[in-house]
Formats: sequence, C-alpha cells, structure tokens
Amino acid sequence: MSEGDTDTKEAKTSFRSIKAFNFFSYGTIAVYSTFFALYLQSIGITPLKIGAMMAGGPIVSLIANPLWGYLSDRTRNIRFILIMMLVGNLAVMQLVFLSHSYTLIFGCMIAFFFFQMPLFSQSNSLILNSIEGTRHKFGAFRLWGSLGWAVLAVITGPILGQIGIDRLSLVYSLMMFVAIGFAFTLPRGASPKTTVEVNYRRMLGNRAFLAFLIIGLLISIPNSMNTTFIGLYMADLGGHTDLIGWSAFLSSIFEIPVFLLLDRYLTKNARRMISCLILVSLLYALRWFLMAGAGDAIQIIFIQTLHCLTFGAFYYIGTQLTALIVPAELRASGQAVYALTWGGLSGIAAGFLGGYLFEQKGPETIYWAGTGMALLGIAGFSLLYVYMRMTASKETNREISV
Repeated sequence: MSEGDTDTKEAKTSFRSIKAFNFFSYGTIAVYSTFFALYLQSIGITPLKIGAMMAGGPIVSLIANPLWGYLSDRTRNIRFILIMMLVGNLAVMQLVFLSHSYTLIFGCMIAFFFFQMPLFSQSNSLILNSIEGTRHKFGAFRLWGSLGWAVLAVITGPILGQIGIDRLSLVYSLMMFVAIGFAFTLPRGASPKTTVEVNYRRMLGNRAFLAFLIIGLLISIPNSMNTTFIGLYMADLGGHTDLIGWSAFLSSIFEIPVFLLLDRYLTKNARRMISCLILVSLLYALRWFLMAGAGDAIQIIFIQTLHCLTFGAFYYIGTQLTALIVPAELRASGQAVYALTWGGLSGIAAGFLGGYLFEQKGPETIYWAGTGMALLGIAGFSLLYVYMRMTASKETNREISV
C-alpha cells in the first residue's frame, strides 16, 4: 500500500470519527436542553428561577467563548480542547443532579456553561479546518449533529416516561461518556500555522461582520427563549415527555436536507448569504406567530418543523459567513465570537426576559415578542444588504478610476 493510500484511509477514518462525535455530542446536549427544564420543575424550581438560571450561565460564556477560542488557536489542537470541555461538562452536571438546592444548582450551572457554550463553535472549527483543501462540505458533517439531536431526543422521551424525569442524570451521563470516547478518536483540527496574534479588534473592525452579529442577536433571543421554555409550554398545553421528545425530533431531523441543499447551492458570497438571512428572518416571524396562537401540544410539534428552515439555515449560513469574513488563522476565535452573540448574549436576554414573560404574562407572550424581534431582524438585514451593495459599488468604481 502506498503512502498516499495510507493517508487517504486515515483521512476517511478521521471523517467518520467527526460524524460519530457530532451525533453523540449534539444528541447529549439535545437531551439536556429538551428535558432539563422539566427536571428542574419536578424538584420545585419555578419558571422565573429557571429562566434566571439559564441566563446566569451565558454570562460566563462571555468569557468562555473567547477563552476557549483563543486556546484552540494557540494550541492548534481543537481535539484536546473539546475533550477538556466534555469532561468538565460531565463532572459539573453530576453535582447538579445530586443537589436540590437552587443556590448550589445555580452555581454549578455557571460552571457548566463555561464548558458547554463554546462546544459547538469549536467543533465547527475542527470540521472547517479538517476539510480545508478537500472536496468535503461543512453540511455533510454538521448534519450528523442534527441527526443525533433528533434521534436521541425522541428515544429519551419514552425512556424518561417509563423511568421518571428524576433519572435524567443516568441517560445524560451515559450519552456523555460515549461522546467523550469518540472525542479521543478525532483529528487534531489544527488551524493554519501563523505568527499573527488573535486580535478581536481586527475581526470586529469589519462593519458588515459587526452588523451581522448585532442583527443576529435579535433573531437569536427568541430562539433561545423557545429552546428553554418550549418543554414547559407544551406541558402547560397537556403534552407529556413523549410529545416533547417528538417535538425535538421534528425540529432537527429536517435540518439534514437543508444542510445538504445549502452545501450544494449556497455560494460563498457575503451579499448572497445576507439575502438568504432576510428570508430566514421572515420564516422566523411566521414560526413565532404560529407558536403564539397554538392551541395544543400537537400543533406545536408540527410548527417545530419550521426549525429546520429557521435555526438550521441561520446556523449554517452564519457559520459559513463567519468563516468567509474572518481570516483562516483566527477561525476558532471567529466562530467563538459568532457563538458569543448567538448563544451567550442571547441566552442572557432570553433567560431573564423569557422567564419573566412566561411567569407574569403567559407563555404566548414569549412568541409575540419573538415575532416582533424577527420583523426587526428582517429590516436590519435588508439595510445591511443595501449597505454591502453600495460598498461593493464604490469599490468597483474606485478600481475603474484607478
């Protein structure tokens, strides 16, 4: 066997490892995000306190995302960084499940978010670095995360229905052990070697990128509120753990064809991507409008199928847009900044605002607020598109005059 054949075989093994890791890491977090609020409610914690808890963690992510991104770029070993985050995640959650004290759980959740919030942005960086220079596309690997999210969530629903929501720790821990096992088989995911220092001013100095992050925050806040409170909303409407699991399944399984279609047809052009985000924001507005008027848990399950066209498309396009704008040697840091707005800042606002609206005004108001934010997002992305088009026109005229 030639050396080239050996390299090809090793590359195929690495790619399979990435897919398996995405399946179990995303699936494990799906189990947490889908059922954890119900677990907290079962031990006597109110929706307002749950919201405050979920907001407290993302505050830490303001430090965690840049820190882990910096370490990834510095060490040029994203695999090691991912293993550290997963082990920390598992250890902290054991303390959470062992305690019924709100104060102790709150403190542990802050530590949990330190390890969990940057997880997906760093796994995205590992994918992008591993496939650079190959024929492979990002969506072909990221879709395994959606598959894991869908399958493991829908399987966990009836299991918890049989063994009880208080046994959530057993299911979560088992899945996390499997994810850690696959993490050891990942490639290093090293970024291109460079002497350039990680410089956030350099990244945020791009006005279009900064505007994208700010407008994206408007879109991500209601998405985070929905992730945190949809289980409680469905429970209020008579839904049980089986239905909640199916909601998570349908919200994720159709992301797979979306990722494949975007892999095939989305061009690496910043203005084209922004125009796509205008359409995605419109679909978000429709989704939240329908959620606000839902009459029962079954209706929510079907409305959740719009998740693939909203979160799935926004997540994919945002990841690719960030990779396009940010220099390759700062890719992990760039993805961390993107995750900072999508998961960190939005999580803070969503926790406090969502908890207040759910408890004081009713769950429907969460989705009316989300509809308004999505409409503002449409206006923001439309203005950004016009700005980018005018900027491109000026640059073209300048080149012609020269």
